Amino acid sequence: MPFNPLQQRGIPLDRQVRNWRELNVAPIDPDHSDPYTRCRIITMNGIEVEAILFSHQMARHCPDPEVKRQLASVRYVEAQQQKAVNWLLPGVSSVLETTIAYEQVAVDLTAWVARMEPDPYLKQAYEFGVLEDFDHLYRYANLYEMIEHRKAEEIVRGLTEVMPGRPTKFHHRDPVDNVRDPYDRNRTDPLSKLHALTIMSAEQQTMNFYMNVGPQYMEPIARQLYQEIGLIEEEHVTHYESLVDPGETWWEQLVNHEYNECYLYHSFMEQESDPKVKAIWELHLNMELEHLRLACDLMRRHDGREPEEVLAPELPEPVTFEPNKEYLRQLLDTQIDLTTLGAGYVREAHERFERMQQLLNNGDRPPSERVMEEHARMVGGEYRVETEGEHPVPALRGGR
Repeated sequence: MPFNPLQQRGIPLDRQVRNWRELNVAPIDPDHSDPYTRCRIITMNGIEVEAILFSHQMARHCPDPEVKRQLASVRYVEAQQQKAVNWLLPGVSSVLETTIAYEQVAVDLTAWVARMEPDPYLKQAYEFGVLEDFDHLYRYANLYEMIEHRKAEEIVRGLTEVMPGRPTKFHHRDPVDNVRDPYDRNRTDPLSKLHALTIMSAEQQTMNFYMNVGPQYMEPIARQLYQEIGLIEEEHVTHYESLVDPGETWWEQLVNHEYNECYLYHSFMEQESDPKVKAIWELHLNMELEHLRLACDLMRRHDGREPEEVLAPELPEPVTFEPNKEYLRQLLDTQIDLTTLGAGYVREAHERFERMQQLLNNGDRPPSERVMEEHARMVGGEYRVETEGEHPVPALRGGR
């Protein structure tokens, strides 16, 4: 049945604060849970973190004390939601195991969004980015086997392949070439706004995670790989955030954030296999419905517009975590040699790209290449999970 969050009433805000016992959620079992349950958890943590950071930024630019108080009240509940969601992750997982799960999110969420995106320019932006996250998964999987002596297939469980994407060393571009053209807020499909906000939030979460966990390792090669890929995640956030129309008002952005939370909690509630986690998605959806109602009231009062002018009349088809192997192999076969030039894409290594490569590498091999060399010396060959046959690009076939 169609679900229109604008016509639903959620839990009143004054009944949404939870006590410590309610926030003390039981983490999932990493050995027996559906890997996509963990992906949904990671995604919703990124969405909640973005909601909190956006609300803080809006409050810092808002002169109205009454609005600031309402933002603070909703933001506190969002902070509780973020804690409940993120604390579902198991404490027994190492940083590298969580990292591989983060990259599985980046691969399968971005691939799904690219498949569903109606705007060709935005679709290309997601297709370009996903081939880089695909390679990050491959590099971290080899690091994982090298320093923890375990295999990434225990984490991805055959749902996502592990093999080379666009080589990480080619992800380092001049910053000006990471800025894309934004969609037009007055013409774009409302679904495109939700897609852009979702992927931007997910990549921002990954950027923040790598910035903080990278120096926790003692192994030099691990520290260096996190540093390299952490810089690329900053490029990705620039890439995706530039897709959003900067002409959107604060009130428009606020309702987009709240609507997107309703969309994702509803999507994940529909497909969740873990009953305990499903109950959290349902609870948070009912909280977000009230947050959306309050945001819509603010938009009417301060922007002079009805939220129906910018939001979809009903939720789109649910966001789904599912294997995207055939689609990714098609992209590898046709787009692996792309880079960016201005707001577009080219196949040749242009002057700005080559200059950035020289400045950064300065004659040295980047960590993403050296981790493969060290893995080959220690373990022999390289680690891959190729469930659908050999690599579609002949030059990248191999492995162990």
